[in-house]
Amino acid sequence: MDAAPENSLQDYLRADIVAADLPDLQPLLGARDLLRAFSTLFHGGEESVMVRLLVLRAIGERGQAPDWTPQELREHFGYLDPVKFDTVIGRLRENDLLLWDAQTQRYRISPVGRQALSAIGLLLQFNREGDELAYVTAQIAAGQAVGRVRPDDLQHLLSRLNELREDFDQAVLSGSEHRILRAAGTLQQAWRWIEKGTQIVEEISSDLELDSHTHRVAQQIGRAQSAMLRQASVFQRALSQLDRHRVHLGASGLSSSDVNRYLRGLDAKALAALADDVLARSAIPAFMLSPIALDVAEYELVEREREAHEDQSLPPAQAAPDTEASPAAATDFQFAENWLDQLTALADVAAASTDTPAQLSEVVPRDSFALSAYRLSLLGLIGDPGAENRNGVSASMARLPLAWRVDTEFETIDRAGVAYMSRGRLEAPDYTTLHGKPPRRRAEARDDVEDATAPDAETAAAPKRKPKKKSAATPAAAPAGKRVKATKDTADT
Repeated sequence: MDAAPENSLQDYLRADIVAADLPDLQPLLGARDLLRAFSTLFHGGEESVMVRLLVLRAIGERGQAPDWTPQELREHFGYLDPVKFDTVIGRLRENDLLLWDAQTQRYRISPVGRQALSAIGLLLQFNREGDELAYVTAQIAAGQAVGRVRPDDLQHLLSRLNELREDFDQAVLSGSEHRILRAAGTLQQAWRWIEKGTQIVEEISSDLELDSHTHRVAQQIGRAQSAMLRQASVFQRALSQLDRHRVHLGASGLSSSDVNRYLRGLDAKALAALADDVLARSAIPAFMLSPIALDVAEYELVEREREAHEDQSLPPAQAAPDTEASPAAATDFQFAENWLDQLTALADVAAASTDTPAQLSEVVPRDSFALSAYRLSLLGLIGDPGAENRNGVSASMARLPLAWRVDTEFETIDRAGVAYMSRGRLEAPDYTTLHGKPPRRRAEARDDVEDATAPDAETAAAPKRKPKKKSAATPAAAPAGKRVKATKDTADT
């Protein structure tokens, strides 16, 4: 009997593939006896399957006396046809779901039959709509209780959670109140099992003996469950938005949602009856283009009447408003001017004493985060080289004799809406550090140039000697010429 299933299974595979080489097929081949029990129970028509399950469950429910004599079986199942009943008992016995003890002349359910009954009993407990999540969670809870958590069961739970989240997102995106309410009801039914699954996943994650793959799947389940718990607020916001756009039918107290709910409760015949004597067919002239006729009718019936009632006259003349009295113009630079006054005072203090520079954390934060950020941004104008040709608050701030330094560390503020800011300070500018020497005025630079060009002037004022016939330069004259040249180059530079 073992060769026949092997051959039939090989018929489903390619010629170069062997069933023993498929890893996913090995668990099924190892549980062939248990699968054969389900094949025995569910083979044939639906009525035959119902009778087999009825007989097997009734035999397994008597826990105090698990053994049955043939006479007890006939008396208990007296409502069944004797011939059909014997056929069912024979099929269960031939496929090792029922064991026959020749010594005691009694029937007993086999261990494989007990496993099949237990699985079917657990499945029947969760046969309502939306109980598929409860069934998978119950399997994981049972495995966790006995220390046998299978990654496959965790994957089933993760898949179902992702499916529910996708359905909920689609319901919200559809904008349909009916779909959102139905999705909210599904979430309410699954809420209990989501909380139970959260507890189980926490216990699984804390078990250090499980492999890394199982821990990773458990963490993914935890994230999916957290997303599901946030879905209730998403539904509430969507329903609130729909409620704002709901159309109310006069003073009747009814809304478009009530009409939609009423129409959904009717069957197809009732909906068709509502359209009786409502729709009328009129003759459509073949020579008339319906789109053009519709445009003309819309203009004649709607647009012309609308234009007649509209007031298209020009508004009366008004004097231009006084911009100087505008409150915005008077307060545009109020904060910047106040900040400039404070910085000017700080510049005077910094010029008098360079020992204690002003810390940014003490002078920048004021009132709110927006104002503090505004004051900090204005510090970037200090030292702007293009401020010489400008006027106003920004130019005055750019010409302040200050320099601000910012470090890489953060400093705790906790006031004026600012939690942290970079550590920095305001101090007098250090020209030696910035340029290596103090700035030189233009007059001093001009004096240096005049001193460098003085030898040239003296050389030009000396009387010219009469050149000799032979123009051979003396050895002493050559260095002098070189020195004059070098001095001239230096002056030019």
